[in-house]
Amino acid sequence: MTSEKQLFINGIWRSGASLYDLKSPYSGEVVARIPIAHKNDVYEAIDSAEQARAQMKQLTALERSAILEKVSQEFENRFEECAQILVKENAKPIKSARAEIQRTIETYKFAAEEAKRLVGEMIPMDAAKGGMGRIGFTKKEPLGVIAAITPFNFPFNLVAHKLGPAFAAGNTVVLKPASQTPLSAIMTAEIFEKAGLPPGALNVVIGKGGEVGDLLVTHPSVKLITFTGSVEVGLAIKEKAGLKKVILELGSNSGVIIDSVDDIEAVAARCVEGAFSFSGQVCISIQRIFVNEMILEDFLQAFTKKASELKIGDPQQEDTDLSSLINEKEALRVEEWIQVAKESGAGIAQGGNRNGAVIEPTIIINPASTLAISCQEVFAPIVSVTSYKEWDEAIDLVNDSQYGLQAGVYTTSVKKSFDAVDRLEVGGVIVNDIPSFRVDQMPYGGVKNSGTGREGIKYSIEEMSELKLAVFTQ
Repeated sequence: MTSEKQLFINGIWRSGASLYDLKSPYSGEVVARIPIAHKNDVYEAIDSAEQARAQMKQLTALERSAILEKVSQEFENRFEECAQILVKENAKPIKSARAEIQRTIETYKFAAEEAKRLVGEMIPMDAAKGGMGRIGFTKKEPLGVIAAITPFNFPFNLVAHKLGPAFAAGNTVVLKPASQTPLSAIMTAEIFEKAGLPPGALNVVIGKGGEVGDLLVTHPSVKLITFTGSVEVGLAIKEKAGLKKVILELGSNSGVIIDSVDDIEAVAARCVEGAFSFSGQVCISIQRIFVNEMILEDFLQAFTKKASELKIGDPQQEDTDLSSLINEKEALRVEEWIQVAKESGAGIAQGGNRNGAVIEPTIIINPASTLAISCQEVFAPIVSVTSYKEWDEAIDLVNDSQYGLQAGVYTTSVKKSFDAVDRLEVGGVIVNDIPSFRVDQMPYGGVKNSGTGREGIKYSIEEMSELKLAVFTQ
């Protein structure tokens, strides 16, 4: 019998007025029945978070840290159960699912540690003529109610990147997960409840972004919106948010330059991982590879060979590398983009076919920069390979994008490494590795249409805190 899930509001599990069937993207089977939050549910969740503000603010740094440490430990205790949730709700291959849970554990550990490091600074008031006899210092205070709107692709760890720093700083949260991945959010709420988070500090409401999301974005009690998703939705949030703070992570079409390397096989293997992990449904998945024409043939040979060895299939199987996209509608869009690339004269070195919601790992050679597969975010297992002659040309090719999240560069030249760091128009430059590299304590975010603000626990806490100044006169 399919289980019926509940909303989590003010520390109480409650049924929704209506339900929908959550289906596995791979098998199509119904895995759970999910409640839909209605307008009154959302308002009550926000009110609960508002009421819980005082209790959260009164918790000591040690108490907040202890709750987050318990959460991390409980994820460790329920490791395989959480990994299996990912397999069911977003068809993440089990080995990738386990990797996400391991990162989730680390993310909450980082949050537990950073909760103890919320420090201000002394201000040298007497550095100004009028400052004699005064002492000044700053302190960080919680903002209050935070609305967290999360995507389907990393539903445990990207939720952790919003909840961890929010609670470390003493805030309360209303969480709206993606409609395809509510089970991970429900499990996360269960774990926080067990860890002793005060009732009302975390609320989980599920529903369409245009309904639930809009209520969260426009409500006067919400002080910050943290959102990961599309540019279109991010722009709409920013327009509706007014004076609220916003953190927007809006994706990319990440590029990597392969200029000169010592081990072409190792680089090709790493690029296969960066382009095709979780079927390319990663914000910093490699979408564009620019290769020095002197090593293009060797790279392509190694790259296509390793891509052809990937196993496509059931995400439950231990050796599966790729499974389905999040739904067949996305696969049909991607198939159309591939067809347009073919008709434009681009070559297909590998893949290009669709089977239901599954897209083969696809390598496209020298596509025009104006094609959707080049200038938009594909979010699928598609990567283009383009040759270049001169270093400056490669820099320009990466920068020719509306996005700027992360970029990678492989080079044996120290001079070119630093030049790439200076000139690439992105939030992060990864030298001698792929742009898909991320560890959870580093600052993460982009420029241009890749968003505003930074994630990474310490950096998110800064975004989720208010700086207060105190001045004492002697």
